[in-house]
Amino acid sequence: MNVRERIAEAITPTIESSQAFLEDVTLVKAGKKSLLTVIVDGESGLNLDQVTEISRNVSEIVEALPEMGSTPFTLEVTSPGIDRPLTVPRHWRKNKGRLIKVTLLDGSVIEGRIGESTETAVLVNEDEVIFAEIKKAIVQIEFNAKEDK
Repeated sequence: MNVRERIAEAITPTIESSQAFLEDVTLVKAGKKSLLTVIVDGESGLNLDQVTEISRNVSEIVEALPEMGSTPFTLEVTSPGIDRPLTVPRHWRKNKGRLIKVTLLDGSVIEGRIGESTETAVLVNEDEVIFAEIKKAIVQIEFNAKEDK
């Protein structure tokens, strides 16, 4: 197990206890210091208090990990950006009603609004899209977004 995987394994329980999900962990070594980025999200987003609590708890856990050694690091706890691909069913549920661009494994593209979803598929407009057939799915930025989801 590499350092990134060990960190993810160690911090997942505290993140989940804060009603959040661990999306990703990156560790970039830059000279004598490292940058540890932890991306977290919740079913309906996270508030500042939740992020603060998660940051404090993650910092304590990571500082105690032998894999981090004595190298100083900067911890950044953040939420996924709008350009982060939708990769699991809960991403689709959270973004219901949003405009999406889906590229399928066969190269075809579907654009439309996210509708109902299950653990295996989602409706985009009237098209059923099977998750296993998706190459990439990105929420599109709308400046006059639809209010009702």
